Amino acid sequence: MLWRGLYRTASALSAPALSIYLRRRVTHGKEDPTRFAERRGEASIARPEGRLIWIHAASNGEAMSAQPLIERLGARDPSAWVLLTTGTVTSAQLMAKRLPPRALHQYVPVDRFGWVRRFLDHWQPDAGIWLESELWPNLLWEMRDAGRPTILVNGRISERSFRRWRRTPSLARDLLGGFALCLAQTDQEAERLRLLGARDAACVGNLKFSAPPLPVDPDLLAAMRRAIGERPFWLAASTHPGEEEIVADVHARLAPTRPGLLTILVPRHPVRGGTIAEALREHGLRVARRSETPLPPGDIDIYLADTLGELGLFYSLSDIALIGGSLTGGIGGHNPVEAIQMGAIPLLGPDMSNFESVAQDLLRGQGARRVGNATTIAETVTSLLANDETRHRMAHAGAAIAERNRDVVDQVMARMEPWLPPTALKAGGAR
Repeated sequence: MLWRGLYRTASALSAPALSIYLRRRVTHGKEDPTRFAERRGEASIARPEGRLIWIHAASNGEAMSAQPLIERLGARDPSAWVLLTTGTVTSAQLMAKRLPPRALHQYVPVDRFGWVRRFLDHWQPDAGIWLESELWPNLLWEMRDAGRPTILVNGRISERSFRRWRRTPSLARDLLGGFALCLAQTDQEAERLRLLGARDAACVGNLKFSAPPLPVDPDLLAAMRRAIGERPFWLAASTHPGEEEIVADVHARLAPTRPGLLTILVPRHPVRGGTIAEALREHGLRVARRSETPLPPGDIDIYLADTLGELGLFYSLSDIALIGGSLTGGIGGHNPVEAIQMGAIPLLGPDMSNFESVAQDLLRGQGARRVGNATTIAETVTSLLANDETRHRMAHAGAAIAERNRDVVDQVMARMEPWLPPTALKAGGAR
């Protein structure tokens, strides 16, 4: 209770600073001005009648992981509703295209007590499911006080986070002990959750293996292939600041021995497209932006895919894909499962802490390669471009690993069943 009082007091006192911070995020395009009230817990749509399960997913990756859960929850009870909350504009845009019927999206409220109460009073979820590692205390405490079960799915806790939580053991026990069930990505993370106070922690695998493949427009894929023709090419996917410079260096190393080489670069945040293009041109590279040029011209070095929701297209197009967020440190890498599902071989940088268990599975199974800098990336891309047999073998190995783990969502659903609201049949049609 001490931590609860301290946290609520701190969040209340921070109200002026929070308001300034959120307004700045709107100015920089990081908040949706048309739905900004949702961040204060003010719903933009009415709550539908019937049972409602709330899933919270921080951003794009977690929201994609939520898709198989949303589909299974819909199949379990076609009369129920699912509310998905996220905290980023890009995730909201992606989910607007991908949510099935009877699934709704709202922005998660900022974790101030009054805003949280307003959100929960409106939505009154029958159960809450948290994905991965974003734990907002007021939201968890209020769900618990209302007697609504909460479940942590695909829980992730790094060694660094574990050490940090150990400094405040009573707070960790209070938050994690409130979950009815904690399903971690790995056995090691399940053990860390138990040591921190989770009541029921286990591992049934990584839910990201159960996410559906990213969407691809087959006509656009065919047009891209025709535009590229016989040119050798490779992909750098979901890159962050600092990584584009490494990609430019790799291209410069590869180009002398690979005439006509094309590097396709997909930044994690497309809004950075103009800045990235300018920086690449300062390196003496010829750049075309997808937002301005629908297909890659034959006289460019870098095709900058600064559009949203097309990563599946470029994974399908490419045999080799550098996984962004893994090179410069502090980000933890992005999801390599998306690459192997589309037949691309992931190149994994030194920091894959967000997906360490997946990365280790792929490396052990020879479905991915570890790289560290521009030199090793260039050497690996050169080797793979020159060896069709190796590429085919590695792509097959990655696909086999994805297939073996595809049923994780079934095990997650089975574990969650005791804590989910009764179906229409069991409830006699009542909420």
